[in-house]
Amino acid sequence: MKFSGYHSRYKSLIGYFLVGLAGTLVGGLVIGSVFLGQVDKRITSISQKMPGAIELSEAVPTPAGIKNSDIGKQGLGIPDIAKKVGPAVVKISTLRERVYYTFFFERMVQEEKGLGSGVIFDNRGFVLTNYHVIEKAKEIGIVLSDGRESHATVIGGDYYTDLAVLKIEGENLPCAVLGDSDLIQIGEAAVAIGNPFGFDNTVTAGVISALGRSVPLDVEQGIHLENLIQTDAPINPGNSGGALADGRGTVIGINTAIYGEAQGIGFAIPINTARQIAIELMEHGKVRRPWIGITQVWIITPETARDYYLDIDYGLAIAGYVRQSPTGFAGLRHGDIIVSAGGRPTKSVSDLRNAVNSAGIGGKLELRIYRDGKIFSTVLNITEAP
Repeated sequence: MKFSGYHSRYKSLIGYFLVGLAGTLVGGLVIGSVFLGQVDKRITSISQKMPGAIELSEAVPTPAGIKNSDIGKQGLGIPDIAKKVGPAVVKISTLRERVYYTFFFERMVQEEKGLGSGVIFDNRGFVLTNYHVIEKAKEIGIVLSDGRESHATVIGGDYYTDLAVLKIEGENLPCAVLGDSDLIQIGEAAVAIGNPFGFDNTVTAGVISALGRSVPLDVEQGIHLENLIQTDAPINPGNSGGALADGRGTVIGINTAIYGEAQGIGFAIPINTARQIAIELMEHGKVRRPWIGITQVWIITPETARDYYLDIDYGLAIAGYVRQSPTGFAGLRHGDIIVSAGGRPTKSVSDLRNAVNSAGIGGKLELRIYRDGKIFSTVLNITEAP
């Protein structure tokens, strides 16, 4: 069907993405995650600044026991890396209940066991792992590398970054040294340590294959686990939540996923991200995120703008938002196109997300909006995501 005139085409555009072709921003601009099925089975099916650890601790107080990388130590051999990091990597076993109904509508409960890995990152007994490893677990058991066993309690978990923090009791607990994932380079050594298929304390080695990878969780809703480290160090089911170490013997990532249709394509969450999430979970039991209430956008490209006779070359068209939110309170509506946020162009979802994160909870964010052929400015009061 052809349309003549700007207004007819514009209405068609809005209707078009509202029925499902939009959707790259979900949950009010929260960080996405890879959520890989039942416990660690999901792992097989996945489709600049100076040393930042110190600066991070100044920006967000670091709980006692969280260690930073000794940047001066480099070039350890794989056996030395394994000896340094391995003792802090634990095996995690889970028990959960699955409810189902028989043909005669009888309610049945089936127990399922799961397996994963974790990293002791705080000498008080705090353990980092993947959220999908412990999600909905009724019981969580920990086995240390020296054979000691302990029950674990969940301090907090975050679906959108696939990270969780557990707490175990014990004395003289080994503790990993957390590195600085901003310093790693493509091609440098990478060592994965975990418990694949229940084989305790398995060490595999490779290199950093790429940085800044994004892996989708929900394509329709646009949820992604972003800024991942890609490595060819072999990672298998049971490695989830384990350590990815560098040549200094420091943990630079938390292993989280593999690309099941390939060999040598694995992914880890950068430790700088994991450190920030861990601090939030330990201090608040959840991850607090700035929120403006936009749930879906459609990216406007120069081609889209030309096809729909828009007087702009780029932007993010609002396809969905929460009415009782900063976006709703500012009077924005479906079809409004955000052309800049915080004084910077919004050509991608990450541009808007970065602007929201920079403004922070309680901050203000100026948006420039294109509507009906005109551009105007509005200011949003950023709140905490509900």
